[in-house]
Amino acid sequence: MSDLHKFPVIPVIVLDRADDAVPLAEALLAGGLSIIEVTFRTEAAAESIERITKAFPEMQVGAGTVVTPEQAKQAIDAGSQFGLAPGTDPETIAYFRERGVPFIPGVMTPSDIQTAVKAGCTSLKFFPAGAAGGPKLLKAMSAPYGSLGVKFCPTGGVTLDNMLDYLNMPEVFAVGGTWLATKPQIQNGEWATITQQVKDALQKSTQ
Repeated sequence: MSDLHKFPVIPVIVLDRADDAVPLAEALLAGGLSIIEVTFRTEAAAESIERITKAFPEMQVGAGTVVTPEQAKQAIDAGSQFGLAPGTDPETIAYFRERGVPFIPGVMTPSDIQTAVKAGCTSLKFFPAGAAGGPKLLKAMSAPYGSLGVKFCPTGGVTLDNMLDYLNMPEVFAVGGTWLATKPQIQNGEWATITQQVKDALQKSTQ
């Protein structure tokens, strides 16, 4: 998991067409980011992951929105190097653990955190971050678990404008964002725009 902790931002990507996977990954790499979360919200997810891992071995390719053990199998078989979910499902966590692949379950309450930690996870996705209460809630909720080494990746409502509110918290190892490559931008092939958005986010993360 330590590898995942070196990226301040993780692009959360929805791909409708597997043909967009390689040019999108190229755009992210051109911006300086060698990590991607391909969400299992579309039929193209598994093939997209497979194409990116083959084309760019240097890229950390993960599967997002993995909510069932069946999706977990599809994701790992396609070459996913890590997985994420919006919630905490012990069965899915167990499957990733059996296959030796890092998994970041989603949490929104102290009970979620305890369930995830009990299942062996200390890197957690705080989702939906903005709607749930933002940095203020995360600060209060995570305080009792600091001694356990729990770290968070807030996702949902994170933007270029508010990302530092999260990244400046010691409890946060990264933020996840759809703004780095939006669905319309991907569909329209706006690769230069996506590259610039990645550069802007990485530059801001060092402030």
